[in-house]
Amino acid sequence: MAKADSEPLAYQAPAHPGDLARGGSQSGVRLYNERLVLALIRRYGSLPKAEIARVTGLSAQTASVIVKQLEADGLLLRQRPQRGRIGQPPVPLSLNPDGAYSIGLKVGRRSADLVLIDLMGKVRASRHRTYRYPEPAATLAFVRAGIEELERDLKPAQRARISGLGIATPFELWNWEKEIGAPRDVLQIWRAFDLVGEVAKLSSWPVQLCNDATAACAAELSFGIGNRYRDFVYFFIGSFIGGGIVLNGMLYQGRTGNAGALGSMPVSGEGPLGVQLIRSASLYRLEQLISNQGRDPSMLWNVPQDWGEIGQPLDLWIKDSASHLAQAIVASVSVVDFEAAIIDAACPPDVRARLVHETNKQVALLDQQGLSPFAIVEGTIGSDARAIGGASLPLLANFAVDREIFLRNAG
Repeated sequence: MAKADSEPLAYQAPAHPGDLARGGSQSGVRLYNERLVLALIRRYGSLPKAEIARVTGLSAQTASVIVKQLEADGLLLRQRPQRGRIGQPPVPLSLNPDGAYSIGLKVGRRSADLVLIDLMGKVRASRHRTYRYPEPAATLAFVRAGIEELERDLKPAQRARISGLGIATPFELWNWEKEIGAPRDVLQIWRAFDLVGEVAKLSSWPVQLCNDATAACAAELSFGIGNRYRDFVYFFIGSFIGGGIVLNGMLYQGRTGNAGALGSMPVSGEGPLGVQLIRSASLYRLEQLISNQGRDPSMLWNVPQDWGEIGQPLDLWIKDSASHLAQAIVASVSVVDFEAAIIDAACPPDVRARLVHETNKQVALLDQQGLSPFAIVEGTIGSDARAIGGASLPLLANFAVDREIFLRNAG
């Protein structure tokens, strides 16, 4: 029996990680309603049962039953009653950060990251490794050691609440040996390497794969400022720039999972045919500019939160990148009526702020006749966005509403 509204419900771990979604023991409608309630509470921070019923259109009784079940599953926590009103004080409900955990793996061109996040998207533990170029065997060794360390630091009840492992990695790593500076034979190993299958052998959790920039977009949507906008185009600048698209509040991946391949967008450049955005607004271009001065660019990925004094190469890169980002943003908004363009990067926050400021200036110089107003804003996740985005995949799979249905009338 559930406890009275004024008392917190005791934390109870499910018997098995698979019980977290509980899809096999209830109807699709019940599962959808539970996920709808979780999505609402994530969006608003906390809500009392009466408000949950009002926004969802569920009856008070149905909302009460769903809330009690989510409390019993350890996914919701009761906050202090809101006193000072006539009648019984409402009790806000919030997500329980310890209700679920997930692991994210980012495999990048210059570094790999392994993170453990909770249901709120907070990083509880992380592991970081840098390299000149990625190798499959070394990546698996990093993941194996990282998982062992993460599990060792968790209690059995916490391990039981790990919902899965999500991998965020660039597609077709083997096509970039010149830009990365890697031996061709090393990168070609990735062509036939089953990363998902090999990582799945290291644990009992389900493993999912996503393009790294799309995963970063999922992180911004789930845990950043992305939930302020129903439709936005997202740019993430790592060694290579990529992106993602959110429509009607849901991540849109396209028929092959490659929607938001913004790095392939043509922009003006040297020569009559121009260049792709990936060759003009990526960190590897900044690496080249630093190297051309005879300096070591490794600080860009060794310490992504503190680049020190880079000087003229950084100034030039920001100016060029902003000019080309502006073109890509205006072109994107002309196709889909986006509310906003969100720009994030594997760089220090002050560099990201400068880049967004300059991009806004460059957009103002472009002809925008026929376009509705839109915002250009900073992302909020930063260098960990891809790893956190990978970790968000199992949480979305277990707790998000169906991708084709969202809160179209909420708020």
